[in-house]
Amino acid sequence: MDLVQDLQWRGIIYQQTDEEGLKELLEKEKISLYCGMDPTGDSMHIGHLLPFLTLRRFQNAGHRPIVLVGGATGLIGDPKATEERVLQTEETVQKNVDALTKQLKMIFDFEGENGAVMVNNYDWTAPMNIITFLRDYGKHIGINYMLAKDTIATRLETGISFTEFTYTILQGMDFKHLYEKHNCKLQIGGSDQWGNITTGLELIRKMTDENSKAFGLTIPLVTKADGTKFGKTEGGSVWLDGGKTSPYEFYQFWINTADADVVKYLKYFTFLSKEEIEALEQSVQDEPHLRKAQKTLAEEMTRLIHGEEALKQAIKITDSLFSGDIKRLTASEIKEGFKDVPSYKQETTEEVGIVDLLVNAQISPSKRQAREDVSNGAIYVNGDRITELDYFLTDKDRIEGQFTVIRRGKKKYFLIEA
Repeated sequence: MDLVQDLQWRGIIYQQTDEEGLKELLEKEKISLYCGMDPTGDSMHIGHLLPFLTLRRFQNAGHRPIVLVGGATGLIGDPKATEERVLQTEETVQKNVDALTKQLKMIFDFEGENGAVMVNNYDWTAPMNIITFLRDYGKHIGINYMLAKDTIATRLETGISFTEFTYTILQGMDFKHLYEKHNCKLQIGGSDQWGNITTGLELIRKMTDENSKAFGLTIPLVTKADGTKFGKTEGGSVWLDGGKTSPYEFYQFWINTADADVVKYLKYFTFLSKEEIEALEQSVQDEPHLRKAQKTLAEEMTRLIHGEEALKQAIKITDSLFSGDIKRLTASEIKEGFKDVPSYKQETTEEVGIVDLLVNAQISPSKRQAREDVSNGAIYVNGDRITELDYFLTDKDRIEGQFTVIRRGKKKYFLIEA
């Protein structure tokens, strides 16, 4: 299966400017192509991943990826559907550029004859003065052409500033610059970038080569089968930054994928072969309780973004919580795995009776209920069932002297901090 066929099988292609022309080009030569993102924040979330993983598929097929971080366009802002963006300071944008560059470098191989190239459009945009911009670029893009762009048309009723109105030309300049300086012949992006991609092709055609062989390709919006937004949890976005979303939480997001979505996500986000994915698809149908597809998806994604050691730790935490074997976890693993459970900080490190602790930490609503919970075997300390009413928690119950994990019933966990 060739690259285009593979992309089609995976459902990754949404729109193309010239399907036959691109297919012919890819059959004849190894090309340079690019995908970019603006540094609107200091971390990517998983909603940003698909275009860049698609760019990596081209690299795996022998093509050269150009990874663009928009230090210039990030100072302007791609028009949102409803309102103007709040302009960020240059200092904030630069900080975000540095953070995103680090994350993007995890996805690509920068060595070898088709090693990835990292670029920042601030380098060629910032030196340009307004007269040059208006004469050399603005003259080639008509107002009617811009008004027909979806991103601009949707804002006409609520209003759009001249600053955001010009964004599509700025991004078009990127494609034209990369076409000239890096022989870049393809831009890929999310489905919302179609208008900006075609502006770039317009500038290439009018300013460099009327018969240019440059192309655009967009990727579909990722959706969930139940209609809810992909990449969101109760706690918000799933970030690539381990400080915002820990590797364990990242792993948990993928492993909790619904059966209805998991095969699509394996196609979209992993580099597994068609045969491997079809085998996992069969497993979803024949033995869904084993959740082989979800486990594979979680492992592939966590390894890609956080590395092998972080994956091992995420699996260890997951297995320990499932089995109840809390004592095999380190304090840092407990902190990560129990990040969102209710916690209680003990005011003293002295011995405390189990009944008093249950009431003080609001695990049980009253001493009477606490005694019943203990007597009925509903209370676990670090995975061990406690049934003695006169049980006292001591230093031996504090993992690395820091944490005690209390479980009430089957699934209600509480973290006691020393």
